[in-house]
Amino acid sequence: MAFGSLLALVDDIAAVLDDVALMTKIAAKKTAGVLGDDLAVNAERVLGVRPDRELPVVWAVAKGSFVNKLILVPAALVISAFVPALITPLLVCGGLYLCFEGAEKLLHGVSAHSEEEAAEVMQHLADPDCDLAQLELDKIRGAVRTDFILSAEIIVLTLGVVEGQAQLTQLIVLAGISTLMTIGVYGLVAGIVKIDDLGLLLTQREGPSYWQRALRQVGSALLWFAPRLMKGLSVVGTVAMFLVGGGILLHAMPAVAYSVEQFAVQLGGVVSVLPTLCGGVLGLCAGLLTVKMFEGVAAFRG
Repeated sequence: MAFGSLLALVDDIAAVLDDVALMTKIAAKKTAGVLGDDLAVNAERVLGVRPDRELPVVWAVAKGSFVNKLILVPAALVISAFVPALITPLLVCGGLYLCFEGAEKLLHGVSAHSEEEAAEVMQHLADPDCDLAQLELDKIRGAVRTDFILSAEIIVLTLGVVEGQAQLTQLIVLAGISTLMTIGVYGLVAGIVKIDDLGLLLTQREGPSYWQRALRQVGSALLWFAPRLMKGLSVVGTVAMFLVGGGILLHAMPAVAYSVEQFAVQLGGVVSVLPTLCGGVLGLCAGLLTVKMFEGVAAFRG
């Protein structure tokens, strides 16, 4: 009798693990796009940090990301169980925040004074009295805030995949996806920000052999590539804010999202591109409008 109960328990565990593996695979596919956006945004966030502080900053943001997910996973389970209608409004607020940040960066970049302000920032950083610790802390806080929104979307997308499953299965899948995404994103971010250091190390290799010369050439190529990659990530990170934030807003309007998808189906070849583009345009418009509203309120309040 005890042996039969043990076999039944093992069978139940195997069934749960099978469901978890299947749900995790589906959720990973659905959240892959957000993973790319998360990578671009967070890699761009740590720009401007001293080389010897890059990895500690990435690690600090990664710890903040884990804390975000420790808050979001149980909160998502509780909300989906008791107040499921609250998920969409919360996501819309997060989407608007991303659009607002993207619009601020865009407007700052096209400002006539942006080059002068950039020069002032560099001069400020070179000042020995500059509080670099506070600057670093501000960057970490900003990155953790942005990560909170992106993590919320990942968790909500995963929650949609595991809807209807047992609570234990939902918890395991959500925790697994959250852990994998955090390790994947910040592991890649750490690698990206240290490309230039690797290039410098390779250029310093000595020796006349063909292998050593090849390593020095690779190092030179990495030093050439690193600043261009960082500049590209800055642009991609801003675009990603509009795509993710606008995508959230678009999906919060089911009728509009359905119409866009139907129109994309009729066009044929751009089925997967058109909804993304529409979300990006919507995010851009929403971000610019939100920035102007905040500026108006600030001007009104003096």
